[in-house]
Amino acid sequence: MSQALQTITLGGGCFWCTEAVFDRVRGVTDVQSGYANGDVAEPSYEQVCSGTTGHAEVVRVTFDPAQIGVREILEIFFATHDPTTPNRQGNDVGTQYRSAIFYTDPAHRQAAEELLRELAQGGPWGAPVVTQLQELLTYWPAEDYHQDYFAKHPGQGYCAFVVGPKVEKFRKTFAHHLKPGA
Repeated sequence: MSQALQTITLGGGCFWCTEAVFDRVRGVTDVQSGYANGDVAEPSYEQVCSGTTGHAEVVRVTFDPAQIGVREILEIFFATHDPTTPNRQGNDVGTQYRSAIFYTDPAHRQAAEELLRELAQGGPWGAPVVTQLQELLTYWPAEDYHQDYFAKHPGQGYCAFVVGPKVEKFRKTFAHHLKPGA
């Protein structure tokens, strides 16, 4: 008997980057870009980018726990973005780009708390981790043109210079979690 699929929502800066990484993870069955925990129902990208809605750009990661655990999902998350910069990832600045883990499953919360405690003892970044851990209260899918953005626009400037290197880092660091052909 197989286990049911599980979902966790992650904010690692621009959702194009995070989505492109998790699209390549063996055991991940779906990745959707969206907006989490803000004050506006059904926000637009422009509203979220204003920094006034309280939303984070996120990806909803659905995975098969028989193939990959939440701990490995979180390890990939931490290795493929900078969890030490509050409200920023590279040139993307604003509260919508905060590093955050949004959970609905108490076991996911526990796994995240354990990993955050370990990282507080000394992560590879040389700075404290500022990743927020919050219950997922609201989630809104991003507009269709944001979905699978890197796959559709690999040569676009941001994709080539920001997303592509993150995908390559994942491929090199987590080759054992790479989907066949990804």
